[in-house]
Amino acid sequence: MEKKSQNPGKDRPDNTREARLRAALRANLAKRKAQARARAEEPDEQKEDE
Repeated sequence: MEKKSQNPGKDRPDNTREARLRAALRANLAKRKAQARARAEEPDEQKEDE
């Protein structure tokens, strides 16, 4: 016999929260990668100025 949750409406907020957190994590990761790429390019530009 399957176990049913006591609060069937509670599943949806958890799923939406998890989806929102997943999306925020992806956006944060993309932002950090872009920042890392920009930092990696900076020293090359500074070497040319010297």
